[in-house]
Amino acid sequence: MVGLHTLRWAWGGRAKAALDRRRWVASGGSGPWSLIGLCLLWQELDEMKRSGSRCLQDIEVDDTNVLLWKGLLVPDSPPYNKGAFRIEISFPPEYPFKPPKITFKTKIYHPNVDEKGQVCLPIISAENWKPATKTDQVIQALISLVNKPEPDHPLRADLADEFTQDPKRFMRNAEDHTRKFSEKRPGE
Repeated sequence: MVGLHTLRWAWGGRAKAALDRRRWVASGGSGPWSLIGLCLLWQELDEMKRSGSRCLQDIEVDDTNVLLWKGLLVPDSPPYNKGAFRIEISFPPEYPFKPPKITFKTKIYHPNVDEKGQVCLPIISAENWKPATKTDQVIQALISLVNKPEPDHPLRADLADEFTQDPKRFMRNAEDHTRKFSEKRPGE
C-alpha cells in the first residue's frame, strides 16, 4: 500500500494540498482517485508548465481537487486570435482510463462548441480515447479545432451552416463575438 508520505515525495510535496487526507486514510489508501492517475496528472502538469505552452496559459489546479484544471486557451488563428478563452478540464477519477471533459467558460462563436461550453473533440470521445493520450495532446487537438472548425461534426448546426455557406459572414460574426466576450490575451 502506498502511503501519503510516498505521495508527497512523488508529487514534490504537493499532495497535502491536492488530496483530501481524510478520504485517503479512510479508504485505506485507494480513495476515489487512482494513484496512477494522480501521479500522471502531476507529471503532465509539471511538463506543461516547464514547456511553457503558448496555447494554454495560466494553468491552475484547484487546491482541493487535483482533477479540476483551469486555464486560458490562446488561439493563434483568426478569428479567435484577438482574444483568450477560459476553459476547465475535468478529469474523471478513473483517469487515464477515461477521458477528461473540456468546458469553455468564456463564450465562443464556434460550430463545435455549444452554448453551455461543451466541446465536440474526437480525441476525448469515449470511443476514441486511449489511456496513453496526454493532456498536452488533448490541448493541441483543442487548439487545432478552435483554429480550424470542423463543420461536419457540429454542436451548433446554425454556425456550421454559416461557416460553410457564408465564410466571410462567419468570420465577421466570430471576430465581433471574440471582441465582445473573450478575455485579454496574456501580455497585452
